[in-house]
Amino acid sequence: MSTDSTGNLKASPPTGPLLDRSDERVKHATGFGGAIRAFLDRVRSGELGALPVVIGLVIIWTVFESLNTVFLSSNNLVNLLFDSSTVGVISLGIVCILMVGEIDLSVGSMSGFASAMVGVLWVNTGWPVWLAVLAALAAGAIVGLIYAQLFNRFGMPSFVSTLAGLLAILGLQLYILGQSGSINLPYGSAMVNIGQSLFMPHIVAFIIALVPGIVIFATGYRTAVRRRQAGLSAQSLNAMLIRALVLTVVLEVIAFYLNLDRGVPWMFGFFVGLVVALNYALTRTIWGRWITAVGGNREAARRAGINVRLIYTSAFVLCSVLAAIGGVLSSARLASASQQAGTGDVNLDAIAAAVIGGTSLFGGRGSAYSALLGIIVIESISNGLTLLDLSSSLRYMITGGVLAIAVIVDSLARRSRVSHGRA
Repeated sequence: MSTDSTGNLKASPPTGPLLDRSDERVKHATGFGGAIRAFLDRVRSGELGALPVVIGLVIIWTVFESLNTVFLSSNNLVNLLFDSSTVGVISLGIVCILMVGEIDLSVGSMSGFASAMVGVLWVNTGWPVWLAVLAALAAGAIVGLIYAQLFNRFGMPSFVSTLAGLLAILGLQLYILGQSGSINLPYGSAMVNIGQSLFMPHIVAFIIALVPGIVIFATGYRTAVRRRQAGLSAQSLNAMLIRALVLTVVLEVIAFYLNLDRGVPWMFGFFVGLVVALNYALTRTIWGRWITAVGGNREAARRAGINVRLIYTSAFVLCSVLAAIGGVLSSARLASASQQAGTGDVNLDAIAAAVIGGTSLFGGRGSAYSALLGIIVIESISNGLTLLDLSSSLRYMITGGVLAIAVIVDSLARRSRVSHGRA
């Protein structure tokens, strides 16, 4: 202890062994080994991230490739990316609604109705295709607003309101399609080409593959500088550089391999663009922080001054609009709008993809990348079983098992986080 100019006691700065141990801990945390130890600590505390999904995907791909060497061919992977795009966009909406602890069971019907609207307005009525697409998206926004009003004003559980919506929207789809039940979209049109035959130029695919690594290094470096300026420990420059380089090499190899066949579909690029945009909104904006807060604890968020009703409204609307976009992409992929669009296992796949990818059913935890990883898992299972000419019943059983495992992992991780926080 020492005294200042007024004679008051003041604490002396720490010296000796205490300071040495503190410096050592900071230095230890900023090294490459420290980054690995920090990752292992997050895993032990229940912060698994995408690790279970990546491990599961590696296992699935290894098994199917060993049974049929066509599975990992560039041609088959291109087809897999096409098939992942449509339901993947719908699953993005499910991520939004699960983040606030609710559910939308009508996304399949909404996607089918949107595809039917495009077919009727564009082909039968003669509207410009862009106007027909906007009308379909507007219909999705209106449906989302209706769900939000039923939830906010009347307290109707989202399970009940969206189940009713599933039936009502399916009825609308059948009604507007009429007796024909199917409308073929013009072959050779820009919309159908996007869904079937448009691919990125090879050089564009290589350039885009460079972007994620550059962004990760730039944002990590900026964060590290700010933390060091604030006197906090930060990740080392070498660790950030290695992480960015590994990601860049992986993406460039994938782009090269896909370019051996037709290349990267523009439709999949559009899907990934939506993933990146939603991820930015969830992680870098006030709206995203409010979404997480409301999903984590609605009452605490309300007392903190967050407009809870507005957040729920935005989640419902965004979910329905993304379902409509998925329906439009589906009609482009199939070059038709029919009564079967949006039915079958579209709801199952969209919800399962979000949960398998890591979005919590309990609310407050999730990522846009959950939809990307989850739908690739589901489509890999479907694609692999198709190549093996096995019954679709196996696909339902395997997908159900994977979904159950994902929920169990999420529950265990949640318990681990709670116990770690108490400790």
